[in-house]
Amino acid sequence: MKTQKIIYRIFTSLLVLVMIANVVNYFINPAMKPIFVHIGFPNWFRVELGVFKLLGALTIAIPSIPSRLKEWAYFGFFLSFFSAMLAHYNAGDPAFNIIFPFVMIIILIVSYVTYHKVVLEKTPD
Repeated sequence: MKTQKIIYRIFTSLLVLVMIANVVNYFINPAMKPIFVHIGFPNWFRVELGVFKLLGALTIAIPSIPSRLKEWAYFGFFLSFFSAMLAHYNAGDPAFNIIFPFVMIIILIVSYVTYHKVVLEKTPD
């Protein structure tokens, strides 16, 4: 079980760190505005997505948040990553822009599955 806890912490930390880096990038990097326009999204969506990614990252990172809210945060991130893959594909972007959200889905799934094994089942070490 100790291995499961380590995997959970690594993948969840990766997920949260990447989401916080995304949030900072959305709000500070001026190059993000034309990227959202290129994909076909309005500027307000960049701000909205940044706020929800911050809330989702905090929800997943803070242990005392109820599991029902964590489930919604995981679902929201899955929806965001899957939508990013489709948006970049439809915009004709390079493969990296499509592969990165796919990699994030894998990280998300590992975090989610190990969350259920480690935190919700609360099996002894």
